[in-house]
Amino acid sequence: MEKLTTEAQSSQRVIEYLRSPRAIKERCGQIFALVNEGKSRHFVCDLSQLGRVADYVIEVIRAEYPDLDIPFHSRWRHFEAQGVPRLAKLANLLAGLTPLQQAIAKFDLAIVSVLLDAGAGDSWRYHEPETGLSLGRSEGLAIASFQMFCQGAFSVSGLPQVDAVKLQGFTEAELADGFQVTAENPLVGISGRSQLLQKLGQVLAAFPHLFGEENPRPGNLVNYLVGKSQNGQLAATTVLSAVLEGLSDIWPGRLIIAGVNLGDVWQHSAVSEDGLVPFHKLSQWLTYSLLEPLQELGLIFTELDALTGLPEYRNGGLCLDLGLIKLKDPEILHSSHSVESELIVEWRALTVILLDEIAATVREKLGMSVEELPLVKILQGGTWTAGRKIAAELRKGGQPPIQIDSDGTVF
Repeated sequence: MEKLTTEAQSSQRVIEYLRSPRAIKERCGQIFALVNEGKSRHFVCDLSQLGRVADYVIEVIRAEYPDLDIPFHSRWRHFEAQGVPRLAKLANLLAGLTPLQQAIAKFDLAIVSVLLDAGAGDSWRYHEPETGLSLGRSEGLAIASFQMFCQGAFSVSGLPQVDAVKLQGFTEAELADGFQVTAENPLVGISGRSQLLQKLGQVLAAFPHLFGEENPRPGNLVNYLVGKSQNGQLAATTVLSAVLEGLSDIWPGRLIIAGVNLGDVWQHSAVSEDGLVPFHKLSQWLTYSLLEPLQELGLIFTELDALTGLPEYRNGGLCLDLGLIKLKDPEILHSSHSVESELIVEWRALTVILLDEIAATVREKLGMSVEELPLVKILQGGTWTAGRKIAAELRKGGQPPIQIDSDGTVF
């Protein structure tokens, strides 16, 4: 029995480590070092291009935010795509609620919307009846989920909220209807997305200390996090820990240690010890998206820059398209690659480390501190927008430079 207990403790330590931003930086750092030592089969890194990339990012930042007053990189930006003040509609719907209840509802919306945000593919569009706009990719997915939320599609009661009972029975047909999916308007990973919602419904009920005893809702995480705050302050890493604890079981087909689903964690043969490389991209973006409703409650965040940059194809594409990293074999560009392949794991790892390098160079050129310009603002200002811009300049439809097989649950 003692041996089992020791093994269980050892597994718990590994899980806690792999869920930490420190592990992301350390493991990605190993791959970064490997590439710089010339030992990668796939990439070389050219740090002489860092200044050029930073200049490009600054140019995009000044175009988007001339006064350098940049908001966080979060789902809330997408809800006002094309300059439409949709959040005013949400405010009206929630007007009768207390500030705490409003924050809970906003958590409901942000969590469901982020989880539905994996790559949509090139051809899918959402046609917004109220404005007549046609939106694709992240903005389209955001507005589709926003409108469904406002219509009460994620709640048994039909109210603008999300509850476990409704999600557990949520069908692919319901999601396809809400996202306007047809044979002529196909959405990548529609089946994976609907299964993700069903799994979310199940985990909400499985973690009552996070999501509530009666009528579990994702938004009840607000109560848990407010309880973790001290003197009006809360560590951003505490929010990420809660997200990873509460939501890791929703991810399909992932690596498991001691019965625990590791989520966005992958294998690379050159990484020491267990060969595992964590990223937690969607979980970190969700964390960034949950900070704003908590700020509205008056909470102040510490350890904001302990979180990492987001290893997805816009940030990674920026590094590749501007020559900060280069492919050894151009043939890679002519086929599609699985998320678990070492090629994609390396690309994502390089992206994490290089985003910190880009951020430091941007701050240096602008004469700003980490406190004035944290990474979460550089991502928004910033690298994600710049990655999309250069992709649109180089390739029809703004596709990422490397094609990734998506199941609707990673990017």
